[in-house]
Amino acid sequence: MSPLPEQPLSPLDGRYRFAVAALGEHLSEAGLNRARVHVEVEWLLYLTDNEFFGSQRLDAEQARSLRAVVADFGQSDIDELAGLEATTRHDVKAVEYYVRARLVALGLTDVAELTHFACTSEDINNLSYALTIRSAVQDVWLPKLSAVMAILEQRAVAHRGDAMLAHTHGQPATPTTVGKEFAVFVGRLRRIVSAVGATEYLGKFSGATGTFAAHVAADPARDWPAISREFVTSLGLDWNPLTTQIEPHDWQAELYQRISHANRVLHNLCTDIWTYISMGYFTQIPQAGATGSSTMPHKINPIRFENAEANLELSSALLDSLAATLVTSRLQRDLTDSTTQRNVGVALGHSLLALDNIERGLGEIAVNNERLAADLDSNWEVLGEAIQTVIRAEVTAGRSSIADPYAMLKELTRGRRVGPEELRAFVDGLDIGDEAKARLATLTPATYVGLASELVDYLGD
Repeated sequence: MSPLPEQPLSPLDGRYRFAVAALGEHLSEAGLNRARVHVEVEWLLYLTDNEFFGSQRLDAEQARSLRAVVADFGQSDIDELAGLEATTRHDVKAVEYYVRARLVALGLTDVAELTHFACTSEDINNLSYALTIRSAVQDVWLPKLSAVMAILEQRAVAHRGDAMLAHTHGQPATPTTVGKEFAVFVGRLRRIVSAVGATEYLGKFSGATGTFAAHVAADPARDWPAISREFVTSLGLDWNPLTTQIEPHDWQAELYQRISHANRVLHNLCTDIWTYISMGYFTQIPQAGATGSSTMPHKINPIRFENAEANLELSSALLDSLAATLVTSRLQRDLTDSTTQRNVGVALGHSLLALDNIERGLGEIAVNNERLAADLDSNWEVLGEAIQTVIRAEVTAGRSSIADPYAMLKELTRGRRVGPEELRAFVDGLDIGDEAKARLATLTPATYVGLASELVDYLGD
């Protein structure tokens, strides 16, 4: 058997690339290297702008040309860096040599020694990761989650009045509405989105062990912590003054736990929708040309939600591992985080793929109002809660002398079906006030939804 042509090992780079390609702009090796070049260039410009060690501020055209190295970063630059790293066996040193070569090409050799000045590799890496992770979350993952939430909110409003039999413990229970159940998931996800939005993307820029030792040796008169803070915040990041050689990654752990939490809420959404489909509450809209089963032509399988479940599980497994391991580094630094962080894109990729499946899946289902109504009409015994609660209120108000109304309704309804005629006859014979009796007489499973429709309005708060 002849060997196959080179193929992507990960399905995210093969079969599902269409759904996750936007993340590659930020969290691929090329995206990381572009961010490293960006940090190196901005640090050099910061030093020359402030005329460190007698350097001269670059003119506008020189600064523009240097920043264009980042803006125009492409395949030839990726290949060049790969060649440099093959020699240096060090990714950040390769970036330093790459930037130095650009300075020579631009006629800026007089400031070449300011490239990577007083930096340890992790000064560049931690800022680059913070920049790429922030852009991946804010520009790709969050907008996709927001699109799913917008569809859920639309469904909540559209179906706010569609009564549906609830199932607590899988058993018929007090009815709700389809819209209210969608609204619950929107409310849950909003809290998590708010927490993700509050993430501090921390950065350190303080040398080999976080002490500014080399900086002070070069110029003891300067306020290096203030310089570090100014530079880090100029990149749009939050400054961390207390670090070892590495920024401790606690902010990453917090972020990944929040995204993993969102995954699990979405997983719950998928299992609920799958169950509603199996119960006939939602129907699946046939897609032209699609095949549900290779042998059973009638089937439309809920594959969007099944695929989403699997990808959410993979994403959370990776995110949980990242959150658990990144917070530990032996003494002032070990290199375990280097390999680990390279999988952030994979973790977010599986979540993004799940969101794509959910978004498409939500567009391929419809509420089956006939089935909802039939199930409600087959379960009049769920009104037992309403009846025993009204009796208790009547007893308290002195309008009834019934003892233990709960036991009375339990005897009538538990483990058996009770039809509308039987239930209305039961209510008619109760020792309660006329107004309460009239209220119960008009109640049906379809109208016993409390304030479910009104609760959807809380999405506007």
